Amino acid sequence: MAASKEARHLRRAFTQELYVKSRLWRRLADGVASVHGLSDAVTLPVILLGRFGVQTQTELADAMGVEGPTLVRHLDQLCAMGLIQRQVDPNDRRAKQLSLTPAGQAAFSKLEASLANLRDVVFADVPAADLEACLRVFQSIQDYIEILETRPAAKLQRRSNP
Repeated sequence: MAASKEARHLRRAFTQELYVKSRLWRRLADGVASVHGLSDAVTLPVILLGRFGVQTQTELADAMGVEGPTLVRHLDQLCAMGLIQRQVDPNDRRAKQLSLTPAGQAAFSKLEASLANLRDVVFADVPAADLEACLRVFQSIQDYIEILETRPAAKLQRRSNP
């Protein structure tokens, strides 16, 4: 069954706004990161390593939604800044494990506190239920991407529970 005209309009409006507002949010977050001496390119690796601990380069690239080679240059910058370290993975000598250095942990803590303040201001009037609904929509997008990655033939086919 095809989506109603109203549903199609809402979906179009939502995806347009998602595209634009994600850029605006990133601009705000980048402004916060720059106060801490971090460029937009290296901020997300610091945040993810700070929140989730030791990761392989592949795990971090997947978490960021980028290809491994794209990440390498940013990791080189972070190593040069003394914020992360690479070590051989004891379980797979071909893989590198990444972790924050003490300086990286300090930078992460300051950045995370500043981002928490930004979120408190921006989302002060947004009910938790609205944020939860938005997270469900993001999960739906992620679920569809995972379907495409595991079954490329599923491209643009309707899912059983939209």
